Amino acid sequence: MLPFKLIYSDAYYLPIGSHVFPAEKYRRVHDRLLSTGVADASDFLAPHPASDQDILLVHKPDYVQKLKTGTLSAREEMEMEIPYSRELVETFWLAAGGSILAARRALADGIGINIGGGFHHAFPDHGEGFCMIHDVAVAIRRLQRDDKIRNAMTVDCDVHQGNGTAAIFAGTRTASALLPSAGPSTLDTSDRPSLRNGALPGKMRGVHAGEVFTISLHQHNNYPLWKPPSSIDVDLPDEIGDDDYLAWLDNALSSGLRQFEPELICYIAGADPYREDQLGGLSLTIDGLKRRDELVFRVARARGIPVMVTYAGGYAQNVEDTVTIHSNTVAAAKEVFAAANR
Repeated sequence: MLPFKLIYSDAYYLPIGSHVFPAEKYRRVHDRLLSTGVADASDFLAPHPASDQDILLVHKPDYVQKLKTGTLSAREEMEMEIPYSRELVETFWLAAGGSILAARRALADGIGINIGGGFHHAFPDHGEGFCMIHDVAVAIRRLQRDDKIRNAMTVDCDVHQGNGTAAIFAGTRTASALLPSAGPSTLDTSDRPSLRNGALPGKMRGVHAGEVFTISLHQHNNYPLWKPPSSIDVDLPDEIGDDDYLAWLDNALSSGLRQFEPELICYIAGADPYREDQLGGLSLTIDGLKRRDELVFRVARARGIPVMVTYAGGYAQNVEDTVTIHSNTVAAAKEVFAAANR
């Protein structure tokens, strides 16, 4: 039995037909975790859908009404890049409920993992990049509304920048009392890792975002074209590999946690920094991605900060590679948090 819970439903399957997004991956991850003995049936909890009131904590009423009534414009549906259906709306509401439950379990157990979610390209008034609504933001706002937390941090390790996350939390109150100064936050670059193979170093840029501090580690030359500023953005060069990626992640986490004291870390564990991903351009190995997960979990555990985990992109040529990467996130959590309970 795991020392934490996994949130999952067969209804996480996205009814989008033939698509680069492997809609069946959630079921395959669930089955892989059971077949390999990483988890057993008692480790899984089924979520309930988020309420409309939960969704409205983040998304504009006009947009939610369009989703509920099927009145998106052709342009709005095109921007979302997945075909609208009423069933799809229900799936996204369920994913948001899963992230709310995973966040609550994180506060109880130290970590909670949603075998789904991570739809970080959704904005308050529209969807983008396969994302209809922003489940992580909904979970954060629900816990804040319930007075379970005041301050949260998002750590986004998808290959694509979390533009929706940055936009949603850009207007929150400043937290100057929690930051070293009221001015923009910057990363200490005195310990910048050197990158091999003559690659240009990544760029780190930062502004403070208040009660939700946002970190995004992503490929610079990739979607989205316009990248609204996160609290910390790490714009990585093409083809960066395991060691350099992990050094940048370690630096970003250290800098962010020097500046901000979250009561919850929301970790978006994208599988698409993988070197064989169809929509990525980084060069991480499957082992490197597991080490990435371990790093985030060890930092959170060492500081006593609960961590809620969602999945995100993963578009490997071989879908089994994506399933392995996502399954390894749970395996890494088991190794880190089971060791802490011994």
